[in-house]
Amino acid sequence: MFHSVPKATLQRYPIYLKALRNLKEAGITKIMSRELARYVDVLPTTIRRDFSLIGHLGKQGYGYDVDELINVFSSQLNIDFDERIALIGVGNLGKALLNYNNWDHVMGEVTCAFDRNPEKVTDIDIPLYDIKDFATYKPDGCRIALLCISDDVQATVDMLIENGIKGIIDLTHAHFNVPDDVHVRHVDIVASIIEVVYEVNEDNRGKR
Repeated sequence: MFHSVPKATLQRYPIYLKALRNLKEAGITKIMSRELARYVDVLPTTIRRDFSLIGHLGKQGYGYDVDELINVFSSQLNIDFDERIALIGVGNLGKALLNYNNWDHVMGEVTCAFDRNPEKVTDIDIPLYDIKDFATYKPDGCRIALLCISDDVQATVDMLIENGIKGIIDLTHAHFNVPDDVHVRHVDIVASIIEVVYEVNEDNRGKR
């Protein structure tokens, strides 16, 4: 259904979904576009236009049914709210990710962590295991791994794939190879900063 949706609109759909899931948790069953706008910092007119690209989801004067929107977005975005995610590497970055909660009510959760020196890790509230025991303690149905290590990256990636991992969010800045059926997203903060600096500089040039 989303093949004809503009990219900018598609990028807002997960934001709407997160807000809707939080609203449902708060007991809200219906919402007007102007009310949703306050949650997601998007103009009401933009929300109505974005929603209209999916279908006739609301009624004038009544608003939107929260459950209906959640069902539509979760189905079309193919998001599994019960996704079990494994954290690989529990250094400073790994711990920071565990404290990051922007995925609440939108997807699954990080259910366990693995590190090559688990005895040195403190102050985390999920089960922690030695990385060499991944095959034993990997959660049932776990397909996604957050990769936050600095050594033996390719060997670790190979091991994860051998044990059923199909998606990797990579924060290592290391090059590694995966089969065609494994999906990788590289998160590069430096590259993002460079892009933003470039855009800011372009804006400044345009004002001269």
